[in-house]
Amino acid sequence: MRGLSLCVYCGSRSGIDPAFAQAAIDTGTQIGRTGGQLVYGGGRAGLMGLVADAALSAGARVIGVIPQALMERELGHTGLTELHVVQTMHERKQLMAERSDAFVALPGGIGTFEELFEVWTWRQLGYHDKPVGLLNVAGYYDRLLAFIDDTERQGFVPPAQSALLQVDTDAAALLARLSVLAGRAVAPDDYRSI
Repeated sequence: MRGLSLCVYCGSRSGIDPAFAQAAIDTGTQIGRTGGQLVYGGGRAGLMGLVADAALSAGARVIGVIPQALMERELGHTGLTELHVVQTMHERKQLMAERSDAFVALPGGIGTFEELFEVWTWRQLGYHDKPVGLLNVAGYYDRLLAFIDDTERQGFVPPAQSALLQVDTDAAALLARLSVLAGRAVAPDDYRSI
């Protein structure tokens, strides 16, 4: 069985906490160590570049998907296994989803939030049955998770929908769980803290 093809959403900036960069490196390294494949937004800057470079260094195939309009602005990564330059954001997200077994969001900005919520919504609506994860690095998503809990208390998000989002603070643990849920499990010892 091949390793997990993981779609990673994350910032094209690195943020101010060094833990964010380390989480991107850990995630990319774990993907490579377990024979997986990284699918991501195709940039070479920020957390996007760090996760891609770490995955490549660990032996993973890395597939980037970037719209033509962002190729220069986001500094498209030309050292990938595959780099797909598409015309629209919709094409980008569709191709990324098609090439992935599971999805995970690392710290990022509004683009990362939008991608996470869209793929989580698609899962809830039955457009796919792939697991969706959130890596909560250094408490970055604490307030968002509290807000999601409140939406459940207020009756807008049913508990079953909240339960579809897998949350962890450790990259290895989260990737292992997503791998099992996607039916791509590898030996538990292959996922280890770095």
